[in-house]
Amino acid sequence: MTERTVTQAGRDKGRILLWLTILLSVLLLGFVTVFTARHNPLYSDRDAYGISKYKFIEACKERLHEPNELALNLQGQSVPLGQALTQANQLRQGERAVVETAATPAQIVQGVQETAPGQLGLVMPVLIAAGNGEARRPLAQASMQCVYDRTAGRADVTLGIQ
Repeated sequence: MTERTVTQAGRDKGRILLWLTILLSVLLLGFVTVFTARHNPLYSDRDAYGISKYKFIEACKERLHEPNELALNLQGQSVPLGQALTQANQLRQGERAVVETAATPAQIVQGVQETAPGQLGLVMPVLIAAGNGEARRPLAQASMQCVYDRTAGRADVTLGIQ
């Protein structure tokens, strides 16, 4: 055997080993991708519900930033939250209604359920407070029910006093 054939044989083994490593890496990456996608807690069928689970959660959270437009369910009657707090003299001069949730992101994701065929719903506890800048004064604990209306293309939120 000459020196040239020994060097050539070493290169061939190195190339085979390199291609084998690349192939195994691609297979492992494909397996991890498939495993992760199947176990993603935010996965949902957007075509079936009209919205992805992530966008649904974000739409529900955004609605909490519009407290005066939220409906408050009191003894079977639906009243706008701002109107109910004003009539009950709960808001002082310069205060506005604030609705916040203390639920963790994991609790929020787990709270999303299919309420009817093709419809997502979310129920989570919220705190109704009166706010003036950074200061918050708690007023009541409530439960938020959020449902996605496919025809209107928006999340409808209703608050219920516990």
